[in-house]
Formats: sequence, structure tokens, C-alpha cells
Amino acid sequence: MKTRNIIVAMVLPFMLISCVSSKKYKTLQSQYTDSESRAKSLESSLSTCNSDKATLTSQKASLENENGLLNKRIEDLQSQNAFLKENSTQALSQLESMSVISKQQSESIKQSMENIGAKDAYIQTLQQQMAYKDSLNMALVMNLKGAIGNMDDKDINIKVDKGVVYIDISDKLLFKSGSYTVTDKAKAVLGKVAMVLKNQPDIEFMVEGHTDNVPYHRDVLLDNWDLSVKRATSVVRILQKDYGMTPAKISAAGRSEYRPLVDNNTKEGRALNRRTRIIILPELDQFFKLLEPAAKK
Repeated sequence: MKTRNIIVAMVLPFMLISCVSSKKYKTLQSQYTDSESRAKSLESSLSTCNSDKATLTSQKASLENENGLLNKRIEDLQSQNAFLKENSTQALSQLESMSVISKQQSESIKQSMENIGAKDAYIQTLQQQMAYKDSLNMALVMNLKGAIGNMDDKDINIKVDKGVVYIDISDKLLFKSGSYTVTDKAKAVLGKVAMVLKNQPDIEFMVEGHTDNVPYHRDVLLDNWDLSVKRATSVVRILQKDYGMTPAKISAAGRSEYRPLVDNNTKEGRALNRRTRIIILPELDQFFKLLEPAAKK
């Protein structure tokens, strides 16, 4: 029994030492593992910091470059501002000089502006009266075309040109070749024209005779002048005697070959140039009477 106790007493310390050393080992091993884990974490943080540092360094360089450009822009703007201030001072000085002139002339300028306003109003009235006159001319043209009916455009043409109504009748319709006697067919056409014109008692008109450039001489007619006048007066007599047109409102004229519509070098061209033209004369007296009220304002 003693021997057993002695052996237990001897072995127990060794067993206790062995237990304590194993615990400490495990603790140290755990601490080492934690340290290793923290080291790895720190290494990762260091890498991230280095990357952030590189990014910040690049951004810093970019900002420094932008700052340099902005400083240059500021210098340029300051230079421009100084230039504008200098010019503004000169401009103000000039305006001050001009203001003296404008004060001296203000009444004259005011009067001029009033005159311009009055002229603008007069021009507007004139334009209105011109438009009114044009509308009357167009109505007259439409009445003439309606009265004459479906005539060949080669024989008769009615138009408005520059505010004047023209009625062109070919000599093929009005006269036989080399004659100044109006044909029966033409008399019917002249009767329709007279019917419209008689409804406008205040208008005046002129009958013009036109020829081609082929020389003409027969009986009492010496040349194309004589022929053109004779044809115009023949038409005037028909309008007066047959259709009761007031002779005081009619004029007759001969233009000979000197107002051609086209070149006389072709047969067709010469046929177009041989014509009688009735011109509705502008009623200038009545037109200016319309403007008198506006002119007095």
C-alpha cells in the first residue's frame, strides 16, 4: 500500500505538468492563429490603402492641372475685364458728348418722327387705294371676258398690266389685209366691249392702231403710220356711232410699227404685232381725290 502511494505521489506531478503544458500550447496556438488572421487583414488593408493612395495621387495631379487652367482662365478674364472697363469709360465719354447733341436736337428729332408717322399713314392709305383700284380693274376684266365669251386667245386678249386694263384685238379679226374697214364679225365683238364700258360712264379709254414693219403704201395712205391711225379711228367711229359711246371719253392713236409685241422677223410674229389695242385710261383725277382726305391729315 505504501509503495502504491509512493508511486502515485511520484507520477501525479508529472501528469499535472503534462496537462498544463497542453493547455498552454492550445492557447498559444489559438493566439498565433488570431495573429496570423489579423496580419492578413492588415496586409489587405495596406494594399487597399496603397491603391487609394495611388488614386488620390492621380486625382491630385489632375486637380492641380485643372487648377492651373482655371488660374490661366482667371488671368484672361481679368485682362478682358480691364479692357472692357477701359472701352466702357471711352464709350461713356462719347455718350456724354452725344447726349449734349441729342438734347439740342430732341425737338427736331421728335418732329421728324411725327412726320415719319404721318407719311407712314399716308403710304398705307395710298396702298389701300391702289388695292381698291386694282380690284376695280380686275372686276372690269372679268366683266369684259364674261361679255365677250369664248373667243380665241389669238384673236382677243384682255389683261391688267401695271394697273392698266388692256384689250388687244388682232387685225385678222378686225380688218381684211391692207384694209381699215371693220368686219361684221369684229363689230359684234366691239358691241360687247361697248356694252361693258358704257356701264362705267366715268372711265376714259384710248384706241391704238399697231402694224408690223412691212412697208405699206396704198391710195391716200402713205405708210404704216397712216394705216395704224386709220384703223384706230375706224374702231372709234364704230364705238361712237353704232354703240353710243361718248366721244369725249375716247381717244384715237396710231403707233405704226414701233411698239411690237414680238420680233417682226417671222410671219407669226408680224401677225401678232398687227393689232388694235383698247386701253382703259387710269382715272387719275378721281384717284387723287380719294387721296385728298388722307393728305390733309
